[in-house]
Amino acid sequence: MVNPHHPRLSITKQCQLVCIARSSSYFTGKGESALNLKLMGMIDEEFMRHPFLGSRQMASYLRREGYCVSRKRTRRLMRKMGLMPIFQAPNTSKPHPEHRIYPYLLRNMEITRPNQVWCADITYIPMQRGFLYLVAIMDWATRAVLSRRLSNTMDASFCVEALEEAIDQFGKPDIFNTDQGSQFTSTDFTEVLKKEGIKISMDGRGRWMDNRFIERLWRSLKYECVYLHELETGYEANEKIGDWISYYNDQRCHSAFAGDRTPMEVYLQAKAA
Repeated sequence: MVNPHHPRLSITKQCQLVCIARSSSYFTGKGESALNLKLMGMIDEEFMRHPFLGSRQMASYLRREGYCVSRKRTRRLMRKMGLMPIFQAPNTSKPHPEHRIYPYLLRNMEITRPNQVWCADITYIPMQRGFLYLVAIMDWATRAVLSRRLSNTMDASFCVEALEEAIDQFGKPDIFNTDQGSQFTSTDFTEVLKKEGIKISMDGRGRWMDNRFIERLWRSLKYECVYLHELETGYEANEKIGDWISYYNDQRCHSAFAGDRTPMEVYLQAKAA
């Protein structure tokens, strides 16, 4: 997918052309045993069905499925996957202590037009020999996915790349809403928003419903794409996910809109009006 010895294109430029973070070009898919990867896949599927399950209940589920696992092991795997139950977490799980947390700006706001509010979130993508992380940026009013990036690390760079691409292609929103994850509270991410004059909004602790639209996107993506394929490489994952998001944006009618319209159709029509 990426040729480090290409005579004209740098690795960074090649990664931009195929819409992946630069770090993903080095993805080797190692670090967990085959059993742990299987358990992580099972945890991910069960969590998508029941996002309120904590490590204790998830460990019980795995034991009922025939796997002798402890709560400690289950908790470690869930943390590595970035999974947190929808109830408020204890104070031992905090955002980065040096990052500023911004207030929530969407309370009682009527969101009716494109580029009024954008939101972003990160999800775990299981692979045959490892896992990747996917970030997506969505227009709140129209549910259109404006950009996305895959990465094998949870640093902020792939989120910044997705944000810059969305702004470059679709303009900028009035407000950008995220959770309090360290990628979104990082200076690298928030400085892009400030530079563009975009107001920053962050969900309160435990307010999982604030990003409900993008959570529904993850559910559809995983059941309609990720779980149907045994993704082996970063290139394959990027290709399959890209195809599905194109289908979601341009072909898949969304139940929230009258006239059997797709998210991108609604976005472009409303923006042109």
